[in-house]
Amino acid sequence: MNHKFAPTLVALLASSWLAFFATPAAADQAVFPVAVFNFESNDEAVRGLGPKVSDLISANLSADPNIITVERAELEKILGEQELGLSGTVSPDTASKVGNLTGAKVLVTGRVFETDNQLFIVAKIIGTETSRVYGDLVSGPVQGSLADLSAQMAKKISAVVAQKGDKLVAKVKTLQERIQEIKGKLGDKKRGAVYVKITEQHFERFIIDPAAQTELSFILQQCGFTVVDDKSPQKPDYEITGEAFSAFGMQKGNLQSCRARVEINVRDAATGKIIAEDRQTSVAVDLAENIAAKSALQNAADELAERIIPQLVQ
Repeated sequence: MNHKFAPTLVALLASSWLAFFATPAAADQAVFPVAVFNFESNDEAVRGLGPKVSDLISANLSADPNIITVERAELEKILGEQELGLSGTVSPDTASKVGNLTGAKVLVTGRVFETDNQLFIVAKIIGTETSRVYGDLVSGPVQGSLADLSAQMAKKISAVVAQKGDKLVAKVKTLQERIQEIKGKLGDKKRGAVYVKITEQHFERFIIDPAAQTELSFILQQCGFTVVDDKSPQKPDYEITGEAFSAFGMQKGNLQSCRARVEINVRDAATGKIIAEDRQTSVAVDLAENIAAKSALQNAADELAERIIPQLVQ
């Protein structure tokens, strides 16, 4: 069975790279971070085609100005640390966890199989925030071009993301809406004093004014907590410490994307016991790289605040 894979992949990657820099993107368009998992190809007739299809689809999607693809090498590294492979077995149940780890808002996976001399590619498109799932299918002759078939599937995936984006991705909350939700979870329980220290790095440079620490401290104060530092006479009830990293992702037209990851732990200051550990990855897009990096860090801190702060009154 000859799917003409190798030469067409090289040409496709080259054309995708050129299209990536040639395609303009408007600043007010929604840009979706997408992670492509390996497609299943367990049948003997198509064994080994799944990862190839995933590479081809990812390369095609990278040319879409409204999609930012998570690099597959980076995706494999992140998921490998959590013992989650790039297999096509990802489900809506695990989508949220994968989204937290990678910053992807949409996951793409699926299956490749052959029947009646036809090759089929079935895709599953999953929203990491909403768990909504959409599917699509393409087929062609077994002896046809795998690259052409994968390109057709990528177009269909792009169309689904564009048309169903509001259902795949949760409505973006304003900071005030998020603060109000946290306050609702806190109720009238006593708020204590919290020490926050999150070191931050971008492109191997330490940041004087850490965005994640500033964002989390602001939210804590808005929710009624007292934020203390090393110079404060008041002793903290809880200590939130951690690390934050941001890095340039890619450029699409005039827009630049950055990825950020924030890792924190929460300790009871009196007993030294760690009461919570969490991490969040986020992606942000802006005309300026430094603003995109700060926004990604702030977004990650916002997500963490919603999960962590209610635990400070339990």
